[in-house]
Amino acid sequence: MSSDSDKEKGNDNGNDNDQERDAQLADRIKGSARQIWLAGLGAYTKAEEDAGRFFDRLVHEGEELESKTRGVVERHVRNVEGHVEGVKERASGTWDRLEGLFDQRVSGALRRLGIHRREEIEALEARISALEAELKAVREEKARRQTRSEEE
Repeated sequence: MSSDSDKEKGNDNGNDNDQERDAQLADRIKGSARQIWLAGLGAYTKAEEDAGRFFDRLVHEGEELESKTRGVVERHVRNVEGHVEGVKERASGTWDRLEGLFDQRVSGALRRLGIHRREEIEALEARISALEAELKAVREEKARRQTRSEEE
């Protein structure tokens, strides 16, 4: 019977050992789970802190880039405006030359048709006005002479 009781004792020791191992395993699993949980919380907090600093750094770098590119863009805009002014001046000069050439051609064609330019017509009108004034003065002088002759 001693062998049966030894088996029972060994069996009890085996159960005790199994239970103890199970408890230790459970404790280790709980400890590991707690460490994982705490690591997750720490990572979240760190990410939150880093995200704020990271965002601030991105804003700062964006501002620096904006100031650099603004200067470059403004220089390019001024350069383009200068080119546009040059093109406008050349176009204006070309247009003025075309207008002058057109005026010369039209004036020549009108002259060939016997139609005079405005300046020529105005000059003729001035001469006619001067001649009319002289003629009027001559007529008035003639009328005065006749009046004197008749009075004498």
